Amino acid sequence: MTYSERAKAFAALHQPGDPVVLYNIWDAGSAKAITGAGAKALATGSFPVAAAQGFPDGEQVPLEFVLGNAERIIAATDLPVTIDFEGGYAREPEQLTANVKRLAETGAVGLNFEDQVVGGEGFYSIEEQARRVAAVRAAHADIFVNARTDLFLKEKDAAKHAVLLGEALERAAAYAEAGGNGFFVPGLSDPDLIARVCEGCSLPVNTMMRGITLETARQAGVARCSYGPIPHAKLMQVLAEHFQALE
Repeated sequence: MTYSERAKAFAALHQPGDPVVLYNIWDAGSAKAITGAGAKALATGSFPVAAAQGFPDGEQVPLEFVLGNAERIIAATDLPVTIDFEGGYAREPEQLTANVKRLAETGAVGLNFEDQVVGGEGFYSIEEQARRVAAVRAAHADIFVNARTDLFLKEKDAAKHAVLLGEALERAAAYAEAGGNGFFVPGLSDPDLIARVCEGCSLPVNTMMRGITLETARQAGVARCSYGPIPHAKLMQVLAEHFQALE
């Protein structure tokens, strides 16, 4: 199967109401485990990739390691793989395009691309982030660009999430026009608000599965369900518990 065929097959998995489930992995070993369990696609999470190597999250893992890790994961599975690429390891469009070209060369058919300023404060303006999404799209015609907004993730008070809905949908529209393929809203767990995002967005919507169930996501019209750092955190807890239970 060619790169384009794998990318299109991955994109086809994003069906509103029948979401692709991505139980996020972090290395070749976890990729093999989830592949063997029957997954249809694989996705890394930036936090577990960083934590597994002793780094903090937020582009603290060297780019060369991220790319090498992607290559090792892709070599370990026949499934399509998408990589959490955070903010693209660059601010300016030219370097973003160059970095994503290198990611595509690993065989990754998709990436998460977020609109918070990694290592800085706040968010890129809608206009600048749209230019950045366009730069990511320019790297490869077929790579699945999962445009992520961190508006809800950064606002810890869920009671204020409804107020952010208008800006989130404005960002979704701008990112779609710039070449985005999906819209990721981590931190949003209110079923009604998720449904409103799905209704108001032209792109397939991705939710983080913290505080909601798969059935809730299906009913809301979600097309992609990601578990982010949850699998790694659970496994590390089990590992510690097994050690503590030794006699």
